[in-house]
Amino acid sequence: MTAFRTVSIDGLDIFYREAGSRSNPTILLLHGFPTSSHMFRNLMPALADRFHLVAPDYPGYGNSSMPSMDEFDYTFDHLAEIMEKFIAAIDLKKYSLYVMDYGAPIGYRIAAKYPERVEALIVQNGNAYEEGLREFWVPIKAYWQARSPENADKLRYLFTLEATKWQYTNGVRNLEAIAPDTWNIDQPLLDRSGNDEIQLALFYSYGTNPPLYPEWQEYFRKYQPPTLIVWGKNDYIFPAEGAYPYKRDLKDVEFHLLDTGHFALEEEGDAIASHIAQFLTARLQPIPAS
Repeated sequence: MTAFRTVSIDGLDIFYREAGSRSNPTILLLHGFPTSSHMFRNLMPALADRFHLVAPDYPGYGNSSMPSMDEFDYTFDHLAEIMEKFIAAIDLKKYSLYVMDYGAPIGYRIAAKYPERVEALIVQNGNAYEEGLREFWVPIKAYWQARSPENADKLRYLFTLEATKWQYTNGVRNLEAIAPDTWNIDQPLLDRSGNDEIQLALFYSYGTNPPLYPEWQEYFRKYQPPTLIVWGKNDYIFPAEGAYPYKRDLKDVEFHLLDTGHFALEEEGDAIASHIAQFLTARLQPIPAS
């Protein structure tokens, strides 16, 4: 069973999904833009017989609180701080981190700060290297350089239904495998009053992530977390060029490029679940399947 829970963090309701026994190794699942813990809805029951899985929604996403721009500083530093407090509030001591898209800069901030807590990394289209920021990022990089209304307007298309659907369907093998529920759940949340300014603030804040790449790479080299790469190779946002550099810094890397797009779990969820089960079972204490 997956349980649907809420915990109060700094006066905000932080929603999370939880499945599996706490006596098993924990996987903390950190979602991307523009989705929520909903992206893990199928992965969690697939692994819950052997692992304890926790998937929170960030402020401004999913079923968590969406404070206004005046009430909350929407930066990656602040989201990571809220997730740190979330981890403490639900008493997670050690965990593997599943990071995707926005989950990577949030998760890597936490991992670099608390390396002793991280047992392994599972990386699905989550960037930590300059090689991974290509054509898609050109207008966003321009916004980092000049936070003008003109540059902001060039990004607003990313909050439209057409763009949300594109994120789920671009690069997939079989369109009939992609449930329209995905964009039909994400889009009404993007369309909430004020959410566009929240997303623009985070697009701007994303510019604080590349300067931290050397710090995260040093974390990889020094602490050598076992790392599973399960990457949709046809992703235009985070292309496969961003996956390969992990091999430079990490010694224990299992590497899979999957023939799908950005939200790889939608088309390759069964394969990813199988890779995770085999990878973590080989590296953590034995986990009997129920």
